[in-house]
Order: sequence, then C-alpha cells, then structure tokens
Amino acid sequence: METSNTITILLSFGLVGIGCLAIVEKFVPLIPSYVLLMCLGMAVPDGVTLILTILATTAGSVIGALGWYGLGSMLGSRRIEDLVARFGKYVFLRPSLYARLVNAYRNNHFWVTLIGQTLPTARVYLALPAGVLRLEPWAFLAATSLGTLIWNMPFLSLGYALRDSGHDPVGVGFWVAMALVGAELALLVGLRFWRKFISQSTRAIAGNHH
Repeated sequence: METSNTITILLSFGLVGIGCLAIVEKFVPLIPSYVLLMCLGMAVPDGVTLILTILATTAGSVIGALGWYGLGSMLGSRRIEDLVARFGKYVFLRPSLYARLVNAYRNNHFWVTLIGQTLPTARVYLALPAGVLRLEPWAFLAATSLGTLIWNMPFLSLGYALRDSGHDPVGVGFWVAMALVGAELALLVGLRFWRKFISQSTRAIAGNHH
C-alpha cells in the first residue's frame, strides 16, 4: 500500500515525478522494473505524452545508474566488496551476482553495459562494478542510455496501449520481459555459434592453403 501511495504521489508531479520514480527504482527495487513501467504506461498523467514519459523514465534510470557508477568509483573495489558481502542480500545483490557482473566486463565494455540494461536485476546494479573498474564515462553513459531506452520503451508503450483494458500489469509485464530476455539470449547464442563457425572456416581455409 505504501509503495502504491508513493507512486500515486510522485505521478501527481507529472514528468518530474515520473523521472524521480525511475531514479528510485534504480536504488530501491521493491517491485520489478517491468511492472513499474507497465503501471506508469497505464497511468500517464493527462497532458503528458507517451514519448515524454519514455524520455523521462530513461533520463531517471540513467541518473540512477550514474549514481551507482559514482559510488563504485568513489569507494573502490575492496570497500564495495565488503558492503556487498554485508548488506547485498537485503537489496538482491549477493556477492556471487556481483562477481558475475565484474567478470562480465572482461568482454566488450560497451556491449556488456548496453545488454546488461535489458536484463532484470543486472540492469539495476551493473553500473556499480562499472564505476569500480572506472570504465570510460562517455561510453558507459551512451551504452546505458541506449540500453535503458530499449528496455523502457516496450513496457511503457504496452502499458499505455492497455489503459482501461483491465489487464494485470504484473502478468503482462512478466511475459513481455521473458520474451525480451529470450530473444536476447537467442541472439547471443546465435552470434556465438556464428563466430565459432567463422573461426572454424577460417582455420580450415588456412589449413588447405598449407
């Protein structure tokens, strides 16, 4: 009830309130982001367009991500790891998840950040190890903005389309999130096999030349 009241109060402030909700969601993930976004799409205040709502939530999410980035950069690896070990379980950030997020950055930083913004849970905390590792700020900002836009737009748009329809945002949002994650995983697997195929073909051609 308190969460619902908070959302209602912030929505009364129009775009500023919508942006604040997106910031809060990055630090206090009490409900899944897809549920919040669906609800926001269904409850766009009068006089506010869907496009402005998308931009406001994207800006808010990016500001929240920059907050995590700044925290990681300021405190450094050891203190962040200690904090995660002591308090991470209270915000769904266990040490094992944090370690996986850090390890993910062994690959291309831009794509890890972009794709990470479209994965539940990871999208909330990925900026923390990015700050600890002090990734290039402008590339991080660009990847975070694009990834956040890709994540926010479908849920807000669907919520907006389902206004006054009586559909449950939790159920609809869940299946849309699963569809997005499934498509993403299928794309990643496909790219992995394609790279493997190209690599094997290149070696085979080189071997024939010898």
